[in-house]
Amino acid sequence: MAVVAPSLIPSPPSCSSSSSQSNLFGFHQRFQSKLRGKSLKLEISLKTWGFREEEKKKRGERGVISCRAEGVNTAGLFVKGGVGSIGIGKSKVSLSERMKVVILVALVMCLCNADRVVMSVAIVPMAVTHGWSSSFLGIVQSSFLWGYIFSSVIGGALADKYGGKRVMAWGVALWSLATLLTPWAANHSTAMLLTVRAIFGLAEGVAMPSMNTLLSRWFPTQERASAVGISMAGFHLGNVVSLLLTPIIMSAVGISGPFALFAALGILWLTIWVFGITNDPSESRLISYDELRLIQAGKSKSPGNNGKIPSLRQLFSKLPTWAIVFANVTNNWGYFVLLSWMPVYFKTVFNVNLKQAAWFSAIPWGMMAISGYIAGAASDSLIKEGYSITLVRKIMQSIGFIGPGVALLCLNFAKTPAVAALFLTIALSLSSFSQAGFLLNMQDIAPQYAGFLHGITNSIGTLAAIISTIGTGYFVQWLGSFQAFLTVTAVLYFITTVFWNLYATGERVF
Repeated sequence: MAVVAPSLIPSPPSCSSSSSQSNLFGFHQRFQSKLRGKSLKLEISLKTWGFREEEKKKRGERGVISCRAEGVNTAGLFVKGGVGSIGIGKSKVSLSERMKVVILVALVMCLCNADRVVMSVAIVPMAVTHGWSSSFLGIVQSSFLWGYIFSSVIGGALADKYGGKRVMAWGVALWSLATLLTPWAANHSTAMLLTVRAIFGLAEGVAMPSMNTLLSRWFPTQERASAVGISMAGFHLGNVVSLLLTPIIMSAVGISGPFALFAALGILWLTIWVFGITNDPSESRLISYDELRLIQAGKSKSPGNNGKIPSLRQLFSKLPTWAIVFANVTNNWGYFVLLSWMPVYFKTVFNVNLKQAAWFSAIPWGMMAISGYIAGAASDSLIKEGYSITLVRKIMQSIGFIGPGVALLCLNFAKTPAVAALFLTIALSLSSFSQAGFLLNMQDIAPQYAGFLHGITNSIGTLAAIISTIGTGYFVQWLGSFQAFLTVTAVLYFITTVFWNLYATGERVF
């Protein structure tokens, strides 16, 4: 249907009579009004039903709905035109606002884990300097979890109430300061070191629930697994960055060097974060109408929580909550054993130097970042294909536990560091599928309380991480081997998989 612009309508012939002019003016006004009405109907029709196929072809598009007013490509995380757009051929592409959010989240999660891993590497020369035993190493490594266990719940509740942006900002500021002070505390006294590491954990405990809350507000359901995959890819890449850079920087400028570097990067990120994003897409001044509509349309309709938090009795009265709790316990148990002890494992079992141990330890974490994104994309794809959320969560979580369990059993028979690195790579790569399992399931069963539920379950999981981290140290000291603890961890993976498949659900419970 062609629309003729009013400016192209030939003017009626002029007439000397004032009444004729009045009639002609009235005719012109009525005609313009009709045209505006038809134009409005056409615009509404286009926004409601999309462009016709012939119009798509003229614009060089295939299967993509473009919104005429803002020029937003609602099929993905990139938009056409706009400030800061990147030229590609004759067209320009720029990031959507939700993509900017997930990139910043991925960067802070990278720093979050990098700051943890600095201590896992630096503790080897620190132990030599201060004469720490293997059992005391486990206590030092777990000290960060002492604060972490408490702040997860508080951070989750605050993120649900005040938004993930503010809570994350305060967390980064505090943990960057604690990171900077760690070498000084180690030289001052063991009590001071344990205190600083506990404060460090207290600050980092808000990161995960803040991430969960922020992404649940900024992403529609069909994109959420991919968003978590990107964010957690940054988290795992933090291991790689820290494992590779820390030995190099320590050899060049001393033990305090990597701590100072990552603390400075945290402050730099904070300055961008404060002015770069908002807690909710509806608060953003930069987001387009069509992107906002896409995000809102992809969320389940549910009333706001009005600041009310469900009681613990209510939460734990449902078996799906327990399925998430047990999954979190098992995931944290295995994850922190490998995170805290991998460099020590390669140094103790295969007698490799610290730089070699860092490389062998970094490879599995790098692959985990890639596989985590693949898991998220696969999960979103299955949901778009029509598979139930419950089935998809069970498939992803089963892969995330059975795979690592088998790999850890095989690790007991590794005779070379290369073979050990291979099995650890398989274990960590497959464990990242849990991100599209229990981690996303919190948003499924309690969309309004995802941060609080994450905090509760993560606190229980952190207690398991403390036990496993300290327990590994004592097992190594008593038995002189990592094998027994690896077997215990594998069995725990298998038992939790059975419980998950029996009681987990993707339906809303709270």
